Amino acid sequence: MSQALAKTPLASAEGLETVHTLLCRREAGAFQRAATSGEPLLVACTQESRLFLALAEQTEGAPSLAERPIRFVNIRESGGWSKDAKAAAPKLAALLAAAQLPDPEPVATVGYRSQGRCLVIGGADAAARAAAMLADSLELTLLLDRAGGALPQVREQAVQAGRLTRLAGWLGAFKAEWESSNPIDLDLCTRCNACIDACPEGAIDFSYQIDLAACRSHRDCVKACAAAGAIDFQRAPQRSDAEFDLVLDLREAPAFSMHQPPQGYFHVGGDERKLVAAVLELRALGSGEFEKPKYVQYRPRLCAHSRNERIGCSACIEVCSARAIRSDASRKGKAKGDSAGGIVVEPHLCVGCGACSTVCPSGALAFGYPGAVDQGKRWRTLLGAYARAGGKDAALLLHSEGAGARIIGELGRAARTDASIHGVPARVLPVALWHTASTGIELWLAAIAAGASQVWVLLSEEEAPEYREALAEQMAVAQAILAGLGYRGEHFKCIAVRDARDLAELDAALRAPAAQGVAQPAPLAAQAEKRATLEIALDHLLAQAPAPAESIELPRAGAPLGTLAVDGAKCTLCLSCVGACPEGALLDNPEKPQLRFIEKNCVQCGLCAITCPEDAIQLQPRLWLADGGKARKTARVLAEAEPYRCIRCGKPFGTLRAIEAMMLKLAGHSAFQGEAAKRLQMCSDCRVIDIHSNPNETKITDL
Repeated sequence: MSQALAKTPLASAEGLETVHTLLCRREAGAFQRAATSGEPLLVACTQESRLFLALAEQTEGAPSLAERPIRFVNIRESGGWSKDAKAAAPKLAALLAAAQLPDPEPVATVGYRSQGRCLVIGGADAAARAAAMLADSLELTLLLDRAGGALPQVREQAVQAGRLTRLAGWLGAFKAEWESSNPIDLDLCTRCNACIDACPEGAIDFSYQIDLAACRSHRDCVKACAAAGAIDFQRAPQRSDAEFDLVLDLREAPAFSMHQPPQGYFHVGGDERKLVAAVLELRALGSGEFEKPKYVQYRPRLCAHSRNERIGCSACIEVCSARAIRSDASRKGKAKGDSAGGIVVEPHLCVGCGACSTVCPSGALAFGYPGAVDQGKRWRTLLGAYARAGGKDAALLLHSEGAGARIIGELGRAARTDASIHGVPARVLPVALWHTASTGIELWLAAIAAGASQVWVLLSEEEAPEYREALAEQMAVAQAILAGLGYRGEHFKCIAVRDARDLAELDAALRAPAAQGVAQPAPLAAQAEKRATLEIALDHLLAQAPAPAESIELPRAGAPLGTLAVDGAKCTLCLSCVGACPEGALLDNPEKPQLRFIEKNCVQCGLCAITCPEDAIQLQPRLWLADGGKARKTARVLAEAEPYRCIRCGKPFGTLRAIEAMMLKLAGHSAFQGEAAKRLQMCSDCRVIDIHSNPNETKITDL
């Protein structure tokens, strides 16, 4: 490693005044001396990060971590432990340069408040066992969902019995509803056990619930419980509800079916390891206030979900594995202000995957942890430093900070000890993301335009099926664009692995041949607006394209670009589509009856097609590159019609087809007979004049 750094001036010139090599526990003194210098510290050892942080805090004269944070970067498993280690100097320069970038600006947070009220759902035995581990730190309520098992003789927790009918909410704000139909009222039950002794079928046990399938209606238990009156076979089913801060679900089937359940809900089933982990987390969340980043920003102005209660794009709702996004179609296009959105994003349920922003075609949803500008800067720095150090054909490997980082570490260790494992190639630059679904087509294409050969996404078992499908669709669109521009090779792919069991497959996938990139990379700056970044990247890729087609057909699924096909035989130029378009892609012409279209603005949401009363519009996903890409940025006519002129003044006020259709529909209406029918052929001004000048017309003043 020291030799590699010595041969790469840029590795030490990118803001590093002094370079120490082979830093480890033995060189703690050298680290402490560097810590007192006040200079920025970059430690290329993630293994001993806890040690170095502790040393920095304990070193007299060293700035606090708040004043001078210490940055860590892994160059060992991702570069040094590889069969390509001798050629990895450009990669190391890139990783070191990116590691020195300042942290992104903090994002807004969303708060939670827990008072320690915990609902435990399950059988008596399991619930009592969990209660024993949690009772000292939480206020527990046990909900027994079936008969069987045994409750403690000593009443220590509130106990309910019944079938859970609804559970909604999140940490600090769960609402549970259940229905009880068992004859024994646990609030009245004294646990005297007289009913158990009296029952001839043994249908009652120490859960103090009656197994109705075994009961033969002797009602001996009712007589035995006469003093307490806790048993009543005639009692109507009781519906109850309560609020809780936390929920521990011990049943086999979870209350939430989605991949990402709400925070504060823990489903363990019969898994002992999950139970222990859940208990530890529940104790940590017992009481207090908590917060997390507000991962996503929503801009209703750009949203293409709905207009006037008609639904268009629902990509974000469909991809959200936490069900944190719901439709609010009734308000979009009717109410004013930022709250009048087509969707509602519940930040308390959001888990920060960013998939909604990835599939959003308009950029109405933007991921902020970090935002596109910061993410683009990081990628640009990586690719720039790599190229300046002599690297070629860079492939960005996007992976999660959790499972993805661990898998890359395992691959590096395997390459160190196993002759058959190659390790992370020298041209592959690992990029850690908060979540692998948080980046999409605009940043991927911007990376290609900035000099990357490929962009790969490393998937583990962390990703929900919805995320995998969405990423695959986005990559298919991005690949179709590059193929249509004439760039050879496979530029985008998802690499799915589980853990160390799949290291050989991962190793082989990372050694795929490079794809054709741009001849002249451009250090593109990602924009806050998704569509702006996409357009900048497309312009550069087109300018460098080896063999661009005039029109590139795109996959229908996930395409954010395209045109419209308007059936001229059906279209009456009512312009309903213009009012429905949320992106300004459809325009009218005040001078003549025309429907105009700016293809660059179209996000293929489909609101125009859904709104059209004549069913005259069809979506056509594509990238149109006529006139060097300029044609799609200017308005063109999709449909036009012969104007209809007022029979009184001659002024055009509609289209011939629309007026004729209206006259045909109203021909049998009593209000439009005789002379009144002619008013349908007049402009609005002449219609008013005709009404007031007609001597045979009844006026309001005559009544």
